[in-house]
Amino acid sequence: MLLAGCSGGDRPSEVGTSPGVDARGRPCSGHCQTDNPQRLDVADVQRIIAQGVAEANARGRPATFVVIDRVGNVLAAYRMPGAPPRINVTSGIYAPTGTLISGGLDNVAIVPTELGSLAKALTAMYFSSEGNAFTSRTGGQVIQEHFNPGEPRTPGGALFGVQISQLPCSDISRRFNGIGPDPGPHRSAIGFGADPGGLPLYKQGVTVGAVGVIADGVYGVDKVITDDDRDADPDGNIDELIATAATFGFGAPRDRRADVITLEGKTARFADVDFEDLRTFGQLLAQQTPAFDPLPPLDDDVGLIAIRGYANAQVAAGTRFGLPESGIRAADTVTDAPGLAAADGFVIVDENNQNRFPARAGAGAGGLTKAEVEALLVKSVALANRARSQVRRPLGSSAGIHLVIVDINGDIVGAARTRDALVDAIDVNAQKARSALYFSKAGGAPRLAALPPAEYINAGPPAPGGVLPDPPTLRREAIGQYASNFRNFLGAEFGDFAFSTRAIGLIGRPFYPDNIDGNPPGPLSKPGGEWSIFSTGLQLDLVYNAVIRHLAFVLGVAPTDLPADPDRPLVGAGCTGYSPITDILDGAPEQANPIPEIRNGITLFAGGFPIYRGNQLIGAIGLSGDGLEQDDFLPFLAIDQVGKELGPGSINNAPQAIRADQLRPGGFDVNLRYVICPQSPFLDSDVQEVCNGL
Repeated sequence: MLLAGCSGGDRPSEVGTSPGVDARGRPCSGHCQTDNPQRLDVADVQRIIAQGVAEANARGRPATFVVIDRVGNVLAAYRMPGAPPRINVTSGIYAPTGTLISGGLDNVAIVPTELGSLAKALTAMYFSSEGNAFTSRTGGQVIQEHFNPGEPRTPGGALFGVQISQLPCSDISRRFNGIGPDPGPHRSAIGFGADPGGLPLYKQGVTVGAVGVIADGVYGVDKVITDDDRDADPDGNIDELIATAATFGFGAPRDRRADVITLEGKTARFADVDFEDLRTFGQLLAQQTPAFDPLPPLDDDVGLIAIRGYANAQVAAGTRFGLPESGIRAADTVTDAPGLAAADGFVIVDENNQNRFPARAGAGAGGLTKAEVEALLVKSVALANRARSQVRRPLGSSAGIHLVIVDINGDIVGAARTRDALVDAIDVNAQKARSALYFSKAGGAPRLAALPPAEYINAGPPAPGGVLPDPPTLRREAIGQYASNFRNFLGAEFGDFAFSTRAIGLIGRPFYPDNIDGNPPGPLSKPGGEWSIFSTGLQLDLVYNAVIRHLAFVLGVAPTDLPADPDRPLVGAGCTGYSPITDILDGAPEQANPIPEIRNGITLFAGGFPIYRGNQLIGAIGLSGDGLEQDDFLPFLAIDQVGKELGPGSINNAPQAIRADQLRPGGFDVNLRYVICPQSPFLDSDVQEVCNGL
């Protein structure tokens, strides 16, 4: 990898890729989406699928394709005859024992293949922008227990745990409207994917969508990124080969791809293959790919297929990102927070172009005021526009961020973003804010203990004539065990200390401290041999029953989808408190004792902080953008600056005496971390150590 990263050689051809510049030759850095809006047209989607089908046919490996737009609308789902109907979700062998990991979603084999293809496409699209092009392979690189994967005694990936987001029960991510594309962001049935085969799509430098492909029937993760998956088998990278063919003509700009970007000093991965590796490369160059074939409508399992709860069996055009039709538009001076439009801020809107999360006062005596929320939104966007991005190109680009503010009950009281910020952050930042709130708030332990257990589905395919294995259940996991683990490990209860999501993430790793292999797990994690990216611990167990209940709906076992929000029928009512699926199918109530403060789940990486007024907890903020340090310092600094600007009695960060970094848990002589700030974060200033003393 070092040699590849430092060597010279011929520059890869631009053939098949989209240029990363606008019509005047200016590098796209967020403005192209609004200066020259682009979308995937019906003919584009048909071409993308036809190109992938041709490569799959050339290799004799039928595949399932899903094409989406930038906000996750499914524009087409297509299954070739003979393609695997289901995927085997697996993280593989646990090396120390040589045994297969089972539990959580690991080794579950009931998931329809199209849901895996959708998850891959969403991963590639939600983590890409005009300034960076990431893939599901990139996603797999940054979510594992080590970064880089396979390197012992290194910390977890920068986005550790992000795969458990965009969930089907989320109150943020939207559901299919039953007709066609509409404002996003849209949900995933099984979160984000780590398996190669999801690639972003570009037109004239603008991110317009993504394609996800599965031909091998496996939904896994690459645990050794220093090799080429084709070393042992020429078709060992079959999903990525077919997906690469599908992107020809819409390929990511070369100078935006993950493999020209460093993360924590290490080169990111884009793909193990390129256009020249394709068997249909000559066809693609000569524009001789066979036309799109919808296949005769004789069998609803092949050709264009419907995905229950996600798409009809059709080809649709996508939305234009940055305009109201996508659900993300520029803030205006009339209806949105004062000063947000002047700061070049953007907001999330519904099908009527109404701000879904306008600034408002929070609940509770002494709660967040509307003026404080507005000030936090504007300050965070303004700081981000001054901050140096860690992952975007060209170098010197501003950070792209999205932020969410919640009150003491976990209700969203404001959200905003910069132009071209990543789409994943919309749902993830609600998780960040709510996680920081819940762990900093008193009374969390008994509420976890009151939740129904997570019922793990057994490994293996469905029983003949059914959709669940026989027997259906592997085991049940009590959620309350994590509360006991927390208390025993930290010597403290929920609410005794202020927890950032950085601190929460550190005690959610499969070994503590983070990079010490062989140590016991953190109190929120599964131990070695049980932990995997598909079985993380509390994070997954909180929402596991909801995910399985939703799969029962997609598979046709349950007549209805998960309950929707009574006031917003296109989003979920929440993810916690669902009964085990076998109990529900036997007539038990759907939910018991849900926890609204963490209704769309929790997350385990930096960027979430509680908000205080003096010593009183009144809410929390979550922010994601272009790097962990940016995720940390921007909301932390925004709280401090807004509090000082609004004067005495306003908001503040947690008092230092109660921050989680005062703790030395587990008998180790090392403190938890609360916040980490970059040394020199701004483009317009050489000021350093901006968080010192705060």
